Amino acid sequence: MIPFLIYAGIFIGSFFIVKFVVNRAARRDFTSLKTVTFGDESAVVSDRTASVVSIITLFVLWGMFTGSSWLPGFLHAPGPFEGTTSFEYTAQTEDGESDTATVTVIVHPIDQNIEAPEVEAGEGWAKNDSAAIGVWRSGLIRVDRNDELGRDEGARVVAINGEAIEPGQTVQTADGSVTLSDRGTPNFAPNKGWQMEPIWLPAPEAVLQRLGLIASEGFRGSTLAEHLGYSLFRVIAGFVLGALVGIPLGYAMGLSNWFRGWFDPIVEFMRPVPPLALIPLVIIWAGIGEQGKIILLFLAALWIMAIAARSGVSGVKISKVHAAYSLGASKWQIMRHVIIPNSLPEIFTGARVAMGVCWGTVVAAELVAAEQGAGMMIMVASRFQNTDIVIMGIILIGVIGFGIDMLMRWAERMLVPWKGKG
Repeated sequence: MIPFLIYAGIFIGSFFIVKFVVNRAARRDFTSLKTVTFGDESAVVSDRTASVVSIITLFVLWGMFTGSSWLPGFLHAPGPFEGTTSFEYTAQTEDGESDTATVTVIVHPIDQNIEAPEVEAGEGWAKNDSAAIGVWRSGLIRVDRNDELGRDEGARVVAINGEAIEPGQTVQTADGSVTLSDRGTPNFAPNKGWQMEPIWLPAPEAVLQRLGLIASEGFRGSTLAEHLGYSLFRVIAGFVLGALVGIPLGYAMGLSNWFRGWFDPIVEFMRPVPPLALIPLVIIWAGIGEQGKIILLFLAALWIMAIAARSGVSGVKISKVHAAYSLGASKWQIMRHVIIPNSLPEIFTGARVAMGVCWGTVVAAELVAAEQGAGMMIMVASRFQNTDIVIMGIILIGVIGFGIDMLMRWAERMLVPWKGKG
């Protein structure tokens, strides 16, 4: 909740700063003075300043809540308590006799093995105790083990730092909290702060270090380039096969009543079925090898490309078709010069969607069974709680997916320059 509020605050602050300070100070040219109709999507372009600030904000938040060494200390969120602390417990016997002792706790980094410190026992029948607990951890402290009157003699803990406590209740201390277990044993949990434990979210430099290590040494017998190459090959092969079948199928459905009636129920039935639901069936039919993965990606792209091509054909303005007929064009000429060019924008949009679905599907397919691939890396790393490898894999998948989408946008601009121009 706190990171979300910080993110929302940065977003709102950046918006007002850029809109009302930076943009007002910028030079006004003809383009900036033109009238734009509200809701005109073609007039909305990405604000590069907003994009840069957005990315920087995400990385700053990541570093803040992981204690990254890349950020100055004053930007770090409050971290877990580390050091020496203490609390008092009061024990009481069945006949009402009570005594108080002190528990000294050393909270140490979890990668260090620290012994509990030696403390003086004290003068009463309740003796002082000590314990060593790692940060982000908690520990039961058997305070009655060295007491002259312990649990076997009917003594029980009734207060922490003078505050009454019952089994199941918690008392806050200066540097943590003490919860009494069902059997009356104090459980001390040091303050965890706002930072994430590295096992859940490592710092950015740890992920970068792991990336360099795997790039140089490889992972499970294959280099990083080989893992990513296998995933890319599967995606491209499945997408190309899906496009080769889906685009002609979509054209046939858009041009023929018979094809539309025959295939429309099949396409509309399969369209909402997530590709991941087909994994068990594909494994049964084609096994866990490359063939099964490519078939799964083929099915993921097929229906999207078919619907995109059908929609492209249906969206061709009939006035253009009539104009071509009036000029003496044949059906093939209308197909070549009217239908295909005007349907390409829809097909490219479908191709971008299909490629994204295929990229997400191949990772899931590799989670099930694969010897190489980005998904395999994530799956194996998760088994051993190597969160840095998991996050590294996620970032690489996102970067490559974004790169593929940008490449397809570029290809669309080059091959379909007439998009949005009537």
